[in-house]
Amino acid sequence: MFAQNRRLLIVVAHPVKSSFVTAAAERIRSRLLANEHEVRFTDLYGEGFDPALGAVEWETRHHGVPATLANYVDDLQWCTELVLVYPTWYGSMPAMMKGWFDRVRGKGVAWDLPPKAAMPRALLKNITRIWVVSTHGSPKWVNVVQGEGGRRYVRRATRLTCATGCRVKWLGFYGSNGASHADRQAFLERIVTALE
Repeated sequence: MFAQNRRLLIVVAHPVKSSFVTAAAERIRSRLLANEHEVRFTDLYGEGFDPALGAVEWETRHHGVPATLANYVDDLQWCTELVLVYPTWYGSMPAMMKGWFDRVRGKGVAWDLPPKAAMPRALLKNITRIWVVSTHGSPKWVNVVQGEGGRRYVRRATRLTCATGCRVKWLGFYGSNGASHADRQAFLERIVTALE
């Protein structure tokens, strides 16, 4: 059972405003707000987020995340649930979403490495649940053969920087390229029902 006071950060990555992915993110946001949850919304393409981790940022990464990303850091440290909405392209998440992970979830935000420690220490202990809503043009079996890179990344790497016992829920819309309007509507209802 979910607590009444949920703080959800929705991060969406699709370059086309009229896409089904964007529609799904908007449906999630409106339903969560209607249920009086606290919601923050990040449209990476809409905001012109720069996913490129440049040489200077790479070389100074052990000093923390750049101050120019402070609003993204604040959102991550504020939320109790992270909702990722993106299409699966070529077996994984879009470069825009991966760039957000690379640049925002750095040292001092998502992890720290104490002196003489062998393993990083998780810092995003406020995040107890991660939701992934992703469209897949191909059928599920194709994604399984490809190794489901996006799913593995969230379950194995991202979750480890969050609260102990953080749960991940994958909501995949497989075969979306040939889906009917009714199929799309059914999926939208399935994801908002799951999130509620």
